[in-house]
Amino acid sequence: MNNTDPVSGYQSYDQPPQPYQQPGPDRFARNQDTARRAALAVCTIADVAAGLLGLWIVLYMLDANQANPFVEFVHGTADWLSGWAQGIFTMDAEGLRVALNYGLPAVMYLLIGHGIAARINGA
Repeated sequence: MNNTDPVSGYQSYDQPPQPYQQPGPDRFARNQDTARRAALAVCTIADVAAGLLGLWIVLYMLDANQANPFVEFVHGTADWLSGWAQGIFTMDAEGLRVALNYGLPAVMYLLIGHGIAARINGA
């Protein structure tokens, strides 16, 4: 069957109708994959933050050389990550004070980060 266009000289051809595509399992699977990746990113960030804080506690307890560039980096990063919690605990025992002032933010980062990740995953 040959249809002609109202404009002379051009022909149009019948196109088969396109089937309706529902946003089915493909879209749902992509959304789940995106949520998993976002949750993994949040968990990774929380774990790295808590790891750096824990590493500083260990380095402090083992009396690491404060002049070492790596130790300075870990200490500076731990100070920045735990700035909101510094001075909460003011006991006389220096080791216990450091463990609590840096350990509390580490635990909070883990709880909040993994809680957000679980919420993103829809668990």
